[in-house]
Amino acid sequence: MADRKTSILEAAARVIARRGVRGLRVEELSAEAGVSTALIYYHFKDRTGILRATLEFISDRAERYTTGHLDAAGPLTALDELKQTLLLEFQDTPEVRENSTAWGELRASAVFEPELREDLARSTLVWIQEVALLLGRVQPMSGAAALAGSAERLTALVEGLSIRWLSGSLPLAHARELLGGAVDSELTHLRG
Repeated sequence: MADRKTSILEAAARVIARRGVRGLRVEELSAEAGVSTALIYYHFKDRTGILRATLEFISDRAERYTTGHLDAAGPLTALDELKQTLLLEFQDTPEVRENSTAWGELRASAVFEPELREDLARSTLVWIQEVALLLGRVQPMSGAAALAGSAERLTALVEGLSIRWLSGSLPLAHARELLGGAVDSELTHLRG
């Protein structure tokens, strides 16, 4: 991805996290990114193109910060990798806060902007599948439907806990504790 395009997407994630999707104005985005509005339209064609590309960007960025931390941790058991993958969404860093906030704003806006629903559903499905694969490594005898159900519950819980944490209604340590308990519960459920 070109440096200018990346800087536009980084700026879009910041603006969406700060002002929401409805507050995203191309003029403000161009000022935030330090580029012309014409360059934004050149890369993304229209506002929907900006939103779709930003959704993909924050999904890719989450993958990078998750994978980077896991690689740095060295060899992990399947259970530790599962827990760490989910818990890495609760890092008190500007990048993770911005990513989680922008993701929540994009999800909320899909209620009113149907053109985002398909892209959001696809990104969500990829995340569910990744978590289902990790669950399958911990509980290899579980069926695909059971793994997918557990993964869907866990990813939905991550989103909900993240919103509560980011809005200040849930301490970070408690959010992490609740998620850890939910992982244990899902694994117990999968063991049947």
